[in-house]
Amino acid sequence: MRICIYGAGAIGGYLGVEFMRAGADVSLVARGAHLAAMRQNGLKLLIGDEERVVHPRCTDSPAELGEQDYVIICLKAHSITGVIEPMRPLLGDRTRIVTAVNGIPYWYFHKHGGRHEGSTLESIDPGGRQWNELGPERAIGCVVYPATEIEAPGVIRHVYGNNFPLGEPSGEITSDVQKLSELFVAAGMKASVLDRIRDEIWLKLWGNVCFNPISALTHATLDVICSNPGTRALSRAIMLEAQAIAESLGVKFRVDVERRIEGARKVGAHKTSMLQDLERGRPVEIDPLITVVQEMGRMTDIATPALDAVLALVAQRTRLAGLYDGAAGAAAAETLAVA
Repeated sequence: MRICIYGAGAIGGYLGVEFMRAGADVSLVARGAHLAAMRQNGLKLLIGDEERVVHPRCTDSPAELGEQDYVIICLKAHSITGVIEPMRPLLGDRTRIVTAVNGIPYWYFHKHGGRHEGSTLESIDPGGRQWNELGPERAIGCVVYPATEIEAPGVIRHVYGNNFPLGEPSGEITSDVQKLSELFVAAGMKASVLDRIRDEIWLKLWGNVCFNPISALTHATLDVICSNPGTRALSRAIMLEAQAIAESLGVKFRVDVERRIEGARKVGAHKTSMLQDLERGRPVEIDPLITVVQEMGRMTDIATPALDAVLALVAQRTRLAGLYDGAAGAAAAETLAVA
């Protein structure tokens, strides 16, 4: 089983170390100082009280690696379209693409059924390039629950969690997804194979769609957002809008809004990924977490006034900081600026 982790950052590096320790044939695609450090010193994972070091095959030129059985994409979702060309040499007739990314994936309406079957989403897949060139038939869904961070080039710190639910878009339990699950388990992680992977995608997105932009606007941690009456109420309003959209598309939520908010509050003084990116001057994930939900609201004729307002504000905030160039959210920010 040949596996390429495309984007060996915090999550990709974590997977790379653990997969290699489990004996898998793993290659990592990375760049810059992180790649240089891995080549010189190996890749180090700090987990609990342990230091785990491996010496992976790593490159910034995927063409060196040849065709793979699985390509696990661990990039920020807004970066995927930009790496389609260099990814091509990794893709054979039977290669599966595992979307270990936040938000709605490009393949969402593949084998979905109903009137939106085969639809693409412009906010996350401009021009349908991922759909047409990577192919939705290759995809395996993956929801990323662990928190990790790059402590220094070549050094990954595991913060919490080891759960990576997996699922075919069709809901089938295929040998491909079973083999992948077995690898995760052999590497010491959890990876249940779900017949309704979209439910799990929305469960995580449910929090990201509100907590991330509110944190970017207020610089508040999760415990504050979920305890302050104003930001808690705003979070709830956005979540109810998202829930209406998801349920209209057949999604089932296994918890209610209040329980989901309480779960986030109990995480404590945690900075969302969007706030961390903003503070570090890195591009933020607005389109796959927020704009796409707005787009799906338009598709299903469900109004999203709370989400629209927060999207306009956070798009304007991050655009002014030079950290966002998404088309849909930028248009919303422009409307706000003119008003």
